[in-house]
Order: sequence, then C-alpha cells, then structure tokens
Amino acid sequence: MENDGAAPMATPSFQGLHVLALESRRAIELAALISALGGRPLVAPALREVPRESNTEAIDFGAALIRGEFDVVVFLTGVGTRALVSVIERAYPRETFTGALARTKVVARGPKPLAALRELQVPIWVVAPEPNTWRELLAAMDARAAERPLGGARIAVQEYGVSNTELLEEFRRRGARVTSVPVYRWALPEDVAPLKNAVTAISRGEVDVVIFTTSVQLVHLWQIVAEMRLEADVRRGLARCVIASIGPTTSEELRRHGLAPDLVASHPKMGLLVREAAEQSGTLLRAKRNGGGQSR
Repeated sequence: MENDGAAPMATPSFQGLHVLALESRRAIELAALISALGGRPLVAPALREVPRESNTEAIDFGAALIRGEFDVVVFLTGVGTRALVSVIERAYPRETFTGALARTKVVARGPKPLAALRELQVPIWVVAPEPNTWRELLAAMDARAAERPLGGARIAVQEYGVSNTELLEEFRRRGARVTSVPVYRWALPEDVAPLKNAVTAISRGEVDVVIFTTSVQLVHLWQIVAEMRLEADVRRGLARCVIASIGPTTSEELRRHGLAPDLVASHPKMGLLVREAAEQSGTLLRAKRNGGGQSR
C-alpha cells in the first residue's frame, strides 16, 4: 500500500534522558529497549525469586487436590504456576495432578498464568481481564457465580512473593474456605550494589525517569533508601523525575509511599510501558520541573 503523502509516525524517544529500571528477570532486554528508544539506561535489579525453604504447603495442596478437596484453584502468576507444578511432580505423576486440576474450576489472573496452564492442557474457567489485578479476577468470578457460587467453595490460591491478603479476605467475606499455597518469596538481590548506586543517583538528581514494573521493586528500593538514610534526598529527586508505573497494583504501592505515578501504562505490558514513557517523558518532565506536573 502506497503512502498517501502522510508523514511517517515518529519513533518515540527518550532524547537522551537517564532512565532507571528496576527489572530483574528481563533486565538486559529492558536496558536494550531503553537504549533503542534513545534513553540512557541505569539498570538496578531490585528483587530475586527465592524458592521457599520448605515445600510442605505445595505438597499438601497437591495431595488435597488429588483427594478432591478443592472446588476452585486460582493461579496468580506464570512463574508460580510452573514452580508449583515442578514441586508437586516430585511427589505425584503430572497426569495425576492435571487430572485432579481438571475436575476443579481453574482461574488465571492474566495471560502469564494462562500460558502456563495451557501447557498443562487443563480447562480454564475464568481469566481476569486487564489490568489483571485481584479486583478484575474477583469480578470475573462473581460474574460466573451462578456456575460456581463462592459461598461454601473450597478455594486454593497459588501465591507469589507476599500474600494477597485483600483477595483472600474478599473470598472469605463471600463465604469461601480459602487455602493459600505459597511457592516462592521475594528477596533483595544478592548483590545490592546496583540498587545502592541507583538510590544515590536519584538522591543526586541524576535520574530523569524511573520505570516500575512491579510493586515489590518499590518496596525493596525503599528498604535500601531507609538503610542509606536518604529518604528526604530521594523524595526530592523523585519529585523531579517522571515516575512510570505498569499498572494499578504498582500505582497503589507508590501512593502508599506518598508518591504518585506520572504515567501509567495503557496496558500492563513492559514493552508498552517503556514506549509510552519514551513518548511522554519529555513533556511530563518539563511540566513537573516547572511546577505544573499532573500526577495520576
């Protein structure tokens, strides 16, 4: 198809801004994307996923599932889903586990656990729509309550990092009996030097944009901020930065720390967040540093 003479769409660009990313698993990919979009990346991984010291809860869940003691099983993350299967396979054949899972109502919080569950070839009852928070998950389950009322339901929830207490309480408020199945926990990286360097850079005003792709990145960043006793300096630095959030859960954590996102991704995807930050950061930064920024 020929160009009608319209100007081609400009590629978003950070235009040389210093961009801090706290991503761990996809850190190299994220740094490359920031560079490709004209930014100067500073990457400081803020977390690592650590298997729990004991897999008792996971094994107990597998045994109870095989005995038919759950009506609904909720999977919150792709990594957690695969980790849970890996643990249970040590005690039971995969076919036994997936057969038992197929006899329940299986719920996925979003595309990542959905992809992991499709690998198991089990039927999916409910998938939470974007932005894939626990609120959308709960609403989607409520909408299908005629098929499986939550009152009296025996629900297992695969957890990640920290317990999602709000979701668990909402299930209980509806009369469900809830079992948490923790698989891994979040910890600081073994090497926190990059994170300390990032805190120093923020405190000195050397960062223009901060990209948050999960709420725990902020929790861990603030842990280092507190250890370094630089909270006031970091708050001043962040007041002159564009704060970019991947979605509602991360934005809530920012607000709990007295911060507000200047930019929230239109869809909770890392690549899209970075592109939108490249597109909007120049304008947002000028407005914010001139005292006219509008945080969302």
